Amino acid sequence: MSFKGAGRSLVIALIAAALGLGFAFLAGGSSVMLGGISAVFACALIALGVNWLAFIPAALAQSDRFYDTTGALTYLSVIAAACFAAVSANGALDPRALVVAGMVAVWTLRLGAFLYTRIHAAGGTDVRFEKIKVNPPRFLVAWTMQACWVIFTASAALIIITAPNPPPLGAFFWTGAALWLTGFAFEVIADDQKRRFKADPANKGRFITTGLWAWSQHPNYFGEITLWTGIAVIALPLLSGWGWLALFSPVFVTLLLTKVSGINLLDAIAKQRWGQDPAWRTYAASTPKLLPRPPKG
Repeated sequence: MSFKGAGRSLVIALIAAALGLGFAFLAGGSSVMLGGISAVFACALIALGVNWLAFIPAALAQSDRFYDTTGALTYLSVIAAACFAAVSANGALDPRALVVAGMVAVWTLRLGAFLYTRIHAAGGTDVRFEKIKVNPPRFLVAWTMQACWVIFTASAALIIITAPNPPPLGAFFWTGAALWLTGFAFEVIADDQKRRFKADPANKGRFITTGLWAWSQHPNYFGEITLWTGIAVIALPLLSGWGWLALFSPVFVTLLLTKVSGINLLDAIAKQRWGQDPAWRTYAASTPKLLPRPPKG
């Protein structure tokens, strides 16, 4: 077990936690109350609490086996807390809140199960954590970042669920719901197509270029960005003041998946594996990076 760079890592974790909490405090200022504080801020505290508690046994065991599962549990915990706060304040969940809570729960359970199955098929380890899980302070940063991921991503959904005086459903709801359904379908279908492709021994060492992967090099990421954009659109009639910060949700997802831990990393790995393969170079040059387009011919 190593503690190299402990001070710097702890500072990063505290700054990340402060940013997440500050964002939730401002964005959720108009939400109903939970325990004497705004429900959105309370959800942010819950997100950090879940991940920091899960970090303790994970650090002791130097294991990342339940990292993604804890992420799913965090989403479910904050959505449950938001629903509890809304019911306590308003007497019941309005249709918009009920639908959005269901959207986030369905997405969470589907993605959580998918990631759990994938990581355990790989032996229960994730290459992202090989170097940091033996260093508790650096490992804590990863768990704190996961809590912030939930806070930023779910912010629009939490504002929808905890709105004190929600207006009737309108065009924004139906447009956002259509976007969410489109994005969810893309993510589910793309993940399943890739899972089936990799499960076939004949495809070992090959890259997928069929199905939605012929339309986009990263159709699953397009789906995730689209579904969170849909929830942000649903939130538009409920936003005012600092609540407009919730529109950062799809922006954050886009930046995360394109610049931080998604496309850039996967493209670097693909280039290293197949960069000398003319078929891969043709695929990479002719297939859109993110926004899908029907393949030519």
